[in-house]
Amino acid sequence: MSKALPINISILDKEYKIACPAGEQTALLASAEYLDTKMREVRASGSIIGSERIAVITALNITHELLNSTQQKDSLHGALPPRLKNLELKISAALQKARQIEI
Repeated sequence: MSKALPINISILDKEYKIACPAGEQTALLASAEYLDTKMREVRASGSIIGSERIAVITALNITHELLNSTQQKDSLHGALPPRLKNLELKISAALQKARQIEI
């Protein structure tokens, strides 16, 4: 089991120290950058004030994106020939394993 190492991330100009498994730093930094970008977009809209509200609205937006993506994937999955379905399942499993970040 890989040892978790502390890594500093910045979201909305606030620094956070996060425990991150060795080899997962790049994925964590990319996730933090994505979250920071999305939160800045919500803040820039001007209609949401306060870090907590910005975080909640951003979480809802990202969840909506994920659910839409999952639904699109499921509809495409049904149209694939069996050999391609098997390959897609293997790729999805590998990507899921790579994305698991222990925080």
